[in-house]
Amino acid sequence: MTEDNNEQMTPASGNTSTIGIISYGAGNIFSLTAALERQNIQYGMIYSPDDFEKYDRYIIPGVGHAGAAMEKLTESGMVEKIKSTTRPVLGICVGMQLLTQFSEEGMADLLNIAPVKTLHFTEDLKIKVPHTGWNKVCLQFENELFKHIQNGTYFYFVHSYFIEFNSTFTLAFSEYGLKFSAALKKNNFYGVQFHPEKSGEAGELILKNFSEL
Repeated sequence: MTEDNNEQMTPASGNTSTIGIISYGAGNIFSLTAALERQNIQYGMIYSPDDFEKYDRYIIPGVGHAGAAMEKLTESGMVEKIKSTTRPVLGICVGMQLLTQFSEEGMADLLNIAPVKTLHFTEDLKIKVPHTGWNKVCLQFENELFKHIQNGTYFYFVHSYFIEFNSTFTLAFSEYGLKFSAALKKNNFYGVQFHPEKSGEAGELILKNFSEL
């Protein structure tokens, strides 16, 4: 697939799982689609609320500014479709942050799927921001998203804002100056702060596991 986001694969037929990538102008998705193709995972693009019925699960990608991403998502008209779905949803990086109630980035109200906040790494932590590179991810709960992935596996991160650790909604955590949510879950909604599409075999296994939830 090219980097032209207007190109769309034909959804799979029959019982094959097909992922709809929610396209709302929040960053280049080429790395994500390339990873899905390497795993032979069928996918297509969602550009409007009418596209949701074509797919049985959804990915919310995102890079950059959470507040700006929420504005774009609102303008797309897809917020209510996302919030009301009972199908599996995976937020990646900023897409995960959008699942929280509020972000200090832009002081923005977000989707409020999970009642936790997205916060900025503060100067008093005396760490380099953004948090960039490989970091260990530790499981808080055994769960299907991390099936066959060893506790303590390293994944690739790039972020200046983090989702606060919460013993109810945190699936897995990392530490960088403090303990934060590397992955979360609320009902059918999942999120990962790291980039699975840039995290080698373990990252692609996350995508594969999501496609089989």
